[in-house]
Amino acid sequence: MFALSGCAQVSGRPVAPASGSGEGELGPTRVQLDQLLASVRVVAARGHPGGYERGCKEGQRCVFGPSWTDDYAGPGGHDGCDTRNNVLSAQLIGVSFRPGTHDCVVTAGTLDDPYTGKRITFSKAEAGDIQIDHVYPLAAAWDMGAASWPLERRVRFANDIDVNLLATAANANQAKGDGTPSEWTPRANHCFYAGKYLTVAVRYDLPVTAADNAVLNDIARSCP
Repeated sequence: MFALSGCAQVSGRPVAPASGSGEGELGPTRVQLDQLLASVRVVAARGHPGGYERGCKEGQRCVFGPSWTDDYAGPGGHDGCDTRNNVLSAQLIGVSFRPGTHDCVVTAGTLDDPYTGKRITFSKAEAGDIQIDHVYPLAAAWDMGAASWPLERRVRFANDIDVNLLATAANANQAKGDGTPSEWTPRANHCFYAGKYLTVAVRYDLPVTAADNAVLNDIARSCP
């Protein structure tokens, strides 16, 4: 379910996917998206401050912290389970866990993929088939303001299971890359995606570009 609060936020839990290209999809209403669009900052174009490096090997800058760390202040942080497994356990249905991991390591389940509209069976043996996407991409966030954040805030952003992380098919995640709405939109659930993207932007005071804003407004007009 989608809900707006004082900051015009959308729930982090994904909805069941729907087919189609905009009409009748599940997600926030046009009124809710209009509230988010009225709250988000808009800039002419994406900046390029340089210095972005996700890797955390020796000599790398590791600007958003180690991937899927449990060492951060925020939902799911310091709970003994890494962020990827937290997302899988929250967003898959019929989840099974590896014995002895205190319901942490997900070994099986089913994903209603919010980006492709397909139902995908997950197994630990084929774990790479489902990846975790940052709805507002890390590289884009860096360019749009996160470069000036303290590391602690960047680590929380990279592991925010409430608003910024979605399990999805590997091919969808790879096709999206670090694209923003003017460069990439999902096959299904456009209203849901727009609501998620805008919620992250509003919560973290990240802007959208004028081109992204135009696409998001077009999506909003298609929502019920």
